Amino acid sequence: MKLLILVAVFGLSLAQHNPHFKYERTTIVQLFEWRWADIAAECERFLGPKGFGGVQISPPSEHIVLNDPWRPWWQRYQPIGHKLCSRSGSENELKDMISRCHKVGVNIYVDAVINHMCGAGGGEGTHSSCGSWFSASKEDFPSVPYSYLDFNDNKCKTSNGEIQDYNDKYQVRDCRLVSLLDLALEKDYVRGKAADYLNSLIDLGVAGFRVDTTKHMWPGDLEVVYGRLHNLNTKWFPSGSKPFIYQEVIDLGGGAISPSEYFHLGRVTEFKYGDKLGVIFRKWNNEKLCYTKSWGEGWGFMSTGNAVVFIDNHDNQRNHPNIVSFWDPRLHKMAVGYMLAHPYGVTRVMSSFRWNRNFVNGRDQNDWVGPPSYSDGSTKPVTVNSDQTCGNGWVCEHRWRQITNMVIFRNVVNGQPHSNWWDNGSNQVAFGRGNRGFIVFNNDDWNLDVTLNTGMPGGTYCDVISGQKEGSRCTGKQIQVGGDGRAHFKISNTDEDPFVAIHAESKL
Repeated sequence: MKLLILVAVFGLSLAQHNPHFKYERTTIVQLFEWRWADIAAECERFLGPKGFGGVQISPPSEHIVLNDPWRPWWQRYQPIGHKLCSRSGSENELKDMISRCHKVGVNIYVDAVINHMCGAGGGEGTHSSCGSWFSASKEDFPSVPYSYLDFNDNKCKTSNGEIQDYNDKYQVRDCRLVSLLDLALEKDYVRGKAADYLNSLIDLGVAGFRVDTTKHMWPGDLEVVYGRLHNLNTKWFPSGSKPFIYQEVIDLGGGAISPSEYFHLGRVTEFKYGDKLGVIFRKWNNEKLCYTKSWGEGWGFMSTGNAVVFIDNHDNQRNHPNIVSFWDPRLHKMAVGYMLAHPYGVTRVMSSFRWNRNFVNGRDQNDWVGPPSYSDGSTKPVTVNSDQTCGNGWVCEHRWRQITNMVIFRNVVNGQPHSNWWDNGSNQVAFGRGNRGFIVFNNDDWNLDVTLNTGMPGGTYCDVISGQKEGSRCTGKQIQVGGDGRAHFKISNTDEDPFVAIHAESKL
């Protein structure tokens, strides 16, 4: 009997590691704070045609609405109920988006908040995205319903109910994170309500979940919740498919809670990945790109089969100096390019909005600012300019040619080994993916001029960083690969984008 249970749990965990990408796609894009109508349109006009595998959407559940000018991005992470009406749109708009994205091969992954409700100081009334009444002070959320009996107040042993010591795993999991009302997920009733919420989204056709604040929940509680989840909707997925689960466990080393505690439940976000790669591309602390020959597990990261990786996300692109984001476009494109070329993990790229930064003593005081909005607080639509960039304050890094083309690169080389490594002992490196792709970086302060073994078949290839293949011509650089697989690369350290990438489908 024990063996049968072990096999069942192991099988469930493997199933929940699978993102269920369609058509050999490989990458998720986080369309942070986008409206459902805009995501549906973007799936049809761009993400589907360009080979993106899925979209991570902002939390769709009913959330607190804070007064002008405080409409911060993080109000989405303060739910007051499980109704599916949020700043991004109504339940019908959510359904329409899911269906339209599926039709062009793009999955939807929900950022799910089940650890907590809104902050203890959230007040009471109907200032919520669906207009439901709630009382934070009384811990009364009738639209679920949750009452004061459903929170961890008695379980937390700190003087004020807040996490005071992040080296104490009991505090981290049983007390309030920045005053957010901590749900008692050990209660069967609360587990049931969490599962009901996730199942309502599975039934609509989502492919899985990014589970917010996972390390603040006990693995045993999550195992019960995940075990109650429905199989994915057979309109869009094979019968018996389990939802893809990737869990937010922030671990930069030395914490009381290890990501490995959650591996049996699904994948986990590898926060060290973007943190370390940002330092490397910034050339801080004497780090060099050549040291990444053993990138991945060789750097002490979790195993590739457990990892979801990213250069930046909505949290750490704010006031985390190691992270390279759209504010550092040259470095950001190189770092994202490196991630998409390297075989480690399931990859996610970020798509942001701009805000007016205001640094005081080295810290941005405006890191709370919400998405581009009208005076009534409603989110502005994502507009697309004639040059395919975005307007209305939306950055749309996923539309940058260099990033889009590297998403395609990753699809083309999928399943091929890391191969043909070369470095100059500093910040010039190159590597291939079997015989399907090759990439070269120059992050030094001098030119690169070298002939390398690409492992690619002979022929003329279009560099997909400076341009791309269009018909029978290249819009950017051409790379000539000889019959022996060798090619000459020249990359100036002053180039707008000092890296070059070629792949099997960029061959003329």
